[in-house]
Amino acid sequence: KYSLQLGDMLFSHINSDFHLGKTALIKNQAQRLIHGINLLLIRLDKTKVNPIFFQYQFKYKRKQGVFISIAQKAVNQSSINQSKLKNLDFVLPPLSIQDTIVSKIDELFSELDKGIESLKLAQQQLKVYRQSVLKWAFEGRLTNENVKEGELPEGWKIVKLKSITESIQYGYTESSSKDAIGPKFLRITDIQENRVEWNDVPYCKITKDNKKKYLLKDGDLVFARTGATVGKSFLIKGEIPEAVFASYLIRVRVKTEINERFLSYFFLSPIYWNQITEGQVGIGQPNVNGSKLGQLDIVLAPLKDQSKIVEELENHLSIADKMEESIAQGLQQAEAMRQSILKRTFEHSL
Repeated sequence: KYSLQLGDMLFSHINSDFHLGKTALIKNQAQRLIHGINLLLIRLDKTKVNPIFFQYQFKYKRKQGVFISIAQKAVNQSSINQSKLKNLDFVLPPLSIQDTIVSKIDELFSELDKGIESLKLAQQQLKVYRQSVLKWAFEGRLTNENVKEGELPEGWKIVKLKSITESIQYGYTESSSKDAIGPKFLRITDIQENRVEWNDVPYCKITKDNKKKYLLKDGDLVFARTGATVGKSFLIKGEIPEAVFASYLIRVRVKTEINERFLSYFFLSPIYWNQITEGQVGIGQPNVNGSKLGQLDIVLAPLKDQSKIVEELENHLSIADKMEESIAQGLQQAEAMRQSILKRTFEHSL
């Protein structure tokens, strides 16, 4: 009853909205395979239906939100019963026309896939380029092409982080609140893609003395000290709302003779990440504590060179940002083109 045959389609009918309506087509003869209770088995009459034609039609309906619209909502999941699925309208031209349509869609999608593959390769190359630029910057080679491999420019040195900081401090322990009961309460989860949407950051209760102790200011660096983002840093810059930082963050406040932007870029470099990965401690999930952070080796250029390095880095990385934006737009356009092909196929056939 539950064994799968060549050409069968599996339909996800009980799951989160993210998975609801996904399909899988059995394209190879699989012996003694069975399917789970969250999947409906759709066995098509292959004398009348090309299964790939129907799978494309299912993909189109899913993208149009058809399955979500007919689903019954429950806690954390949605479901579609067989009756609702059976009553959906599907386009069914003669089998020979289905075969022709499938052949044309496959051809168009193949070209799209080649373009997408090239764009994704370019994305990966940009990531490598970013890391290379950051590495060159802190080897001195980005601003001095005469620097030899394995050496630092004259006047550069390697110092411990603790020697150039005013303080390395753990954050404040308290529950967050959506109500404005105190200052903003910055948490690890509020830092996404090197941005903080301060309007979305919650608040916390705090005494006057503690607020003074944990208050963030322009130039502070905060680090995730545990969890999946351990070691990631964020530079507090510009005018921000009154805010303190939570206990799973470590704040590093550098001395005034250090360009904090120079240091923030160092914390993005492979030189830093090689150290932080080796310095992870903990059981169950990685973490980095304040004392280990203070022992990190920092490549430090003379102050007069730090601003120049920051400027060069920002020039190179801004070009990479623009290229990445163009690639992202290209990927969006490719997906829109894919949906346009399906739309022309199935809507114009009605």
